[in-house]
Amino acid sequence: MATEPDDDALRWAGDTDPTLDAPVAGAAARPREDPELPDGWSVPKPRRDRADPVAVTAPAAGSFALVGMGVVAGIYFLYTVGWFLSASRVGNPLADPVGAFMFSLGAWLAVAAPLIWFGAVVWLTDERPRARAGWLIAGVVLLVPVPVILGVGGVS
Repeated sequence: MATEPDDDALRWAGDTDPTLDAPVAGAAARPREDPELPDGWSVPKPRRDRADPVAVTAPAAGSFALVGMGVVAGIYFLYTVGWFLSASRVGNPLADPVGAFMFSLGAWLAVAAPLIWFGAVVWLTDERPRARAGWLIAGVVLLVPVPVILGVGGVS
């Protein structure tokens, strides 16, 4: 049975070490004035690029934009399901192996097309919200699973 108080369970040996104290607010951000580096070495300057979250100050998307993105993403998901149903129902009418492979490849690329389109548009129009909306709406029109809507592509 331990004779120490309960607070000792929340402490580590060396908690009172002054070298473990948090640095002063501006001290960590400033590089040392005179670094002790060998000849030919230098301290790199911080880069401000897309990977730096402080440098990128793009405006946050509004609620309407986020809801719209969610609705369009749902439409693209339903398109993928529709193309999957069409691709799984249609029989391969070609007898030669190359033609049969190309037919199957085209069918499965049709299944992947809505997801690829959505991902490419979101990735490539990162800083242009109007272009993003236009390309997403164009994809909604162009990638409609016509075989499901027309009821063709039955089991063969």
